[in-house]
Amino acid sequence: MAAATAMRRRGGGGGMDDDKMVFETTEGVEAITSFDAMGIKDDLLRGIYQYGFEKPSAIQQRAVMPIIKGRDVIAQAQSGTGKTSMIALTVCQTVDTSSREVQALILSPTRELATQTEKVILAIGDFINIQAHACVGGKSVGEDIRKLEHGVHVVSGTPGRVCDMIKRKTLRTRAIKLLVLDESDEMLSRGFKDQIYDVYRYLPPDLQVCCPGSCFLFD
Repeated sequence: MAAATAMRRRGGGGGMDDDKMVFETTEGVEAITSFDAMGIKDDLLRGIYQYGFEKPSAIQQRAVMPIIKGRDVIAQAQSGTGKTSMIALTVCQTVDTSSREVQALILSPTRELATQTEKVILAIGDFINIQAHACVGGKSVGEDIRKLEHGVHVVSGTPGRVCDMIKRKTLRTRAIKLLVLDESDEMLSRGFKDQIYDVYRYLPPDLQVCCPGSCFLFD
């Protein structure tokens, strides 16, 4: 398993500049300082640059390549350091868009975060025709069923609704190769553990798992 952690230095202020952060990475994990050097699909690179990114953030430099290479990854960083776009980038790079089966599943602790992740995936994956759908509570179950039966590559959702769709046999899990537990520390602390386990037991055994989460400040 690869681990990458980015934390603000004591007294470092509110900025997120690399020179104000402390980094801890698994031995052998390199910081890749440009998107072009990551071996990303050309059309995905177009989407990344069109979205407004110029260079990878600190956590992206350390976590994107291990995820793309298929390693299980724990990535810890504060909010605002690019974890959501890191998830979107790696998911878009990983899925095979010629197959309309769900290949990546992202679980988030809130509806807002799940929906935001879906929007970023659709934005940066525009040129590769990525199909993503947010399965969250408070939305129409019928709309979820319609979207999933039509076929999507990525599902971003909250554990309860995702589990419901799986049990209805609407969200088919046989082709899922990547599970992302976004804000994993928050999800476990908020009591989603049983729901996450319910989802996990329906997933293929050779699954890749990534756990982006927040970390505590040194202040």
